[in-house]
Amino acid sequence: MRLLLDESVPRRLKRHLTTHDVDSVHDRNWDGLKNGALLKAAEAEYDVLVTVDQKLPYQQHLPHFRIRVVVLAGITNRLEDLVPLIPDLLRHCEALQEGHVGIVSWRG
Repeated sequence: MRLLLDESVPRRLKRHLTTHDVDSVHDRNWDGLKNGALLKAAEAEYDVLVTVDQKLPYQQHLPHFRIRVVVLAGITNRLEDLVPLIPDLLRHCEALQEGHVGIVSWRG
């Protein structure tokens, strides 16, 4: 499964996702692309866009895209707060259908 980390996700999260093929928006030189353009570019090559942008599902009509979106809603967007969410992230990656969004949140 191919995952793309949005520019708001710490790039170092890639090191914790060793079971999948993972790139970041920065790796692809897609920094600064607006969400709609990013989703369009990503859907051609990736299965899942991983983001911390909790507004994205409300700003884009995701059924128009052939990509899954997983929103990480940690305590903060720092790596140490997102790493514990990885097991749920991976479950969502497998379970979601194209054009759907999953939200993985911290349950304090």
